[in-house]
Amino acid sequence: MRRGHSHHLPTSQSASELFKVVISTSAGLYLTYTFFPFSDLYLRFQGSLGDPAGIMTASQEQPLVLLFGYESSPFTNKVKLALRMKGVTYTYIPVPSMMPRPTLLNTFGLTYRKIPVLTIGRDLYCDTSLIIEALEHWFPESQGWGSVYPKCKVGEENWDYRGIARGFASFWTDRPFFRATTGLIPPAVWRTTFGKDRAKLIGHPLDADKLARKVPENLSNLDLHLSILEPQFRASGSGKVKTGWLLPTPKPSLADVSLYYQLRWALDISSYKGVENLSGGGTKDAAEGQRAEVASRVFNAQRYPGLHAWFTAFESYMSSLPSVESSAKETDSTWRNELQRQSFMGSSAQAGESLVPSCVGSMDSVTDAERGLKMGSMVQVAPDDTGRGDPVFGKVLALGVEEVVVEPERKGSVEIRIHFPRVGFTVRTVAGKL
Repeated sequence: MRRGHSHHLPTSQSASELFKVVISTSAGLYLTYTFFPFSDLYLRFQGSLGDPAGIMTASQEQPLVLLFGYESSPFTNKVKLALRMKGVTYTYIPVPSMMPRPTLLNTFGLTYRKIPVLTIGRDLYCDTSLIIEALEHWFPESQGWGSVYPKCKVGEENWDYRGIARGFASFWTDRPFFRATTGLIPPAVWRTTFGKDRAKLIGHPLDADKLARKVPENLSNLDLHLSILEPQFRASGSGKVKTGWLLPTPKPSLADVSLYYQLRWALDISSYKGVENLSGGGTKDAAEGQRAEVASRVFNAQRYPGLHAWFTAFESYMSSLPSVESSAKETDSTWRNELQRQSFMGSSAQAGESLVPSCVGSMDSVTDAERGLKMGSMVQVAPDDTGRGDPVFGKVLALGVEEVVVEPERKGSVEIRIHFPRVGFTVRTVAGKL
């Protein structure tokens, strides 16, 4: 059965208390008006042309999805874009841009410090590379959800470009491209407590004056990345700007999301838009009309017409999609109560069933046993670049080539399983037990 896009709110209201009216239009399109006794009217397209069976029933409602992040986090916005493209409703819970984050520590026992993290049911996912793959797995296109991997044909064959898109994100835009855009953060931000916090994240002191002197170099690096990308948006031979997406897909894919979120952030943060949120109020956003021109010196329609046309088209596409976000405060008990009632993902409580499938199935790495990594092992999991000083300690519940699932040693108020990707992370055994 086609999966509908039901708006799931974090509330104790039971499904039996909802009142739904289905109206059939002359075109055969079924609309569902859902009346919540505690809220405004929500109008959602929940069916398909001429198919009333496609309307979501209460028993088919999606699990609770919670996104924890902050507004000036480019990676939080990357996940927001993916959720909107997929049509997965979620609750956004803002957390501080800097440590400490007591909500995450007290609720989940989470010592991992990078943002965002996302829960699906009572499974918590870290790092955008795994978060997006988990969303694709649990909300598949085959059940009516959108996809960040729209089907693509090359000639008569379907082209499976998923690995290329994932690699483009993980090894280009999320890393060297991000280093260039991060280097455009205004020096005033580094002089606030944000600079001290990020020094702890990186593992060495940060000199705000030195970072200020490096802005031209970082702008040059951004220019380099854009120069490499521009031919993707030009017709071969003529060099004219062509319409379409980064890969030859009918709709935007993960590749488009991964490039867009970095460019949008670079334009905003370098012009003092979002710096107040990023610095925790340590410095102020610039008023409209008074913003500095930094990233836009190299990223503009004159210098890179193909990229700029694509950028504008992507923003137009995203604005045409319905919003799927509701928000709640950290202090709101409603989402916590709803989270307590959620189940672990999978058809049983077995953690192995919650692994995102890989091409080799549920098999672990060929060297895991040699390194003492197995079910029940006590391990520490940490990023392999920054944030290594804040690992998560826990017991291995499931282990795959691309993912590890642990039961955290530190307990929060909600029992969860924490999922980490293995790309960009280290998993090492430690002495001790839960």
